[in-house]
Amino acid sequence: MPAIDQFAQRLGFSAASNPSPEPAFRLAPHNIEAEQALLGAILVNNDAFDRVSDFLRPEHFSEEMHRRIYEVAGQLIRAGKLASPITLKTFLGEHDLGGVTVPQYLARLAAEATTVINAENYGRTIHDLAVRRDLILIGEDIVNAAYDAPVAASPRDQIEEAERKLYSIAELGRYEGGFQRFSDALTIAVDMAAKAFERDGRLSGIATGLADLDRYMGGLQASDLVIVAGRPGMGKTALATNIAFNIAKAYEFRLKPDGSAETTNGGIVGFFSLEMSAEQLATRVIAEQAAVASYKIRRGDITEPEFHRLAEAAREMQSIPFYIDQTGGLSIAQLTARARRLKRQRGLDVLVIDYLQLLGGSKSRSDSRVQEVTEITTGLKALAKELNVPVIALSQLSRQVESRDDKRPQLSDLRESGSIEQDADVVMFVFREEYYLKNKQPREGTEEFVTWQAAMEKAYGKAEIIIGKQRHGPTGTVELAFEAEMTRFSNLAREESLPEHI
Repeated sequence: MPAIDQFAQRLGFSAASNPSPEPAFRLAPHNIEAEQALLGAILVNNDAFDRVSDFLRPEHFSEEMHRRIYEVAGQLIRAGKLASPITLKTFLGEHDLGGVTVPQYLARLAAEATTVINAENYGRTIHDLAVRRDLILIGEDIVNAAYDAPVAASPRDQIEEAERKLYSIAELGRYEGGFQRFSDALTIAVDMAAKAFERDGRLSGIATGLADLDRYMGGLQASDLVIVAGRPGMGKTALATNIAFNIAKAYEFRLKPDGSAETTNGGIVGFFSLEMSAEQLATRVIAEQAAVASYKIRRGDITEPEFHRLAEAAREMQSIPFYIDQTGGLSIAQLTARARRLKRQRGLDVLVIDYLQLLGGSKSRSDSRVQEVTEITTGLKALAKELNVPVIALSQLSRQVESRDDKRPQLSDLRESGSIEQDADVVMFVFREEYYLKNKQPREGTEEFVTWQAAMEKAYGKAEIIIGKQRHGPTGTVELAFEAEMTRFSNLAREESLPEHI
């Protein structure tokens, strides 16, 4: 039977007396009647379009003619014009729908329209069936790719691609949202304040374990993208590692009535170490916790008391929820898929990426690195919102910092800074003046040496965290203590908190 006759018969216009036999193949899920009822409602009362236009698109309709009618009607309504059978027929052209003309079909739709009240329900039915058809196509693609996989392709790549497509449907297929009552938002804000009151440190976000930094930021906020930037040797990875371990070590939870766990303090941490191996990262963490220089651990040059401290620290660290992925050369799509999987299987409260410039985009090689970084930062911000966790991404700074007398970094020093600065909720720079002063030591006995020595004593063991951007709070500088041998950041002892001198 010709396709046009099948279409006409499904619409009830066929004059054939004998029904056609059931097809040997399964038809993809669709509902012609729901599509007709919704389109009729739009043609009779254009207000029906406003009830579905935020989630329903032309491609969600199963019939090509219905897609065209919905698209043209939407264009007319958005232009402030009337969409009716009379105005639409001009834009749809001449088509033979199995003996039925376009004007006749439009008149039939308007005559059998549903009410505006039911328009949203019909729209959701059409949308859900379209999602089911997309799932069928993905299933077919998975089967075909598994049968015809090239030699170089791995099953893991296929799994990640399938996950990417499924999550893409999940995100594009959401029709909840829109306006909500201010009182609902107010309730959420008060609940957040109540939880902050109960949590250690009285913070609305997750405590980093660095009190002065928490005071400035209120902790790490859910759905925030936090950029930690600095030149090589400043201690970016050390800061991220310290914060991540502090959060994992403080992890506490309670069981909800449905049996699932709810984090009450600290959090479950996922750490993408694109630069260092898991062993190198573990060495850093254990050196910090045991207060043993990391170079001594690598050389095996440790004393018996130090070894006992290492063993004790390792024992304590066995149970903390700290998960490391050391795979190098990940794309933003692969990282996203793995983060979602960790959230689903183990839970996730904070995600750390070391570092942003080592991630790859999914775009073609003809695209510039700036465009690729834009895709990466946009993807990380979207991931933070989707998983509702803070994402900490480390970033390198350009060499122009070195050409200035004052080496303190600023937002313009970020590599490909446009997208990083735009997408980030917080940008903080790690700066250690001691690092630069060490390389400028003048000859002993000179007046310059005395000045240099005084500057070194002032900068020794200190680091500055310069908050260059923060959506939720002030910018400024936070001073921390830094022990280079243990790669450890800690709170700086303040004079007002020290015991009084007798």
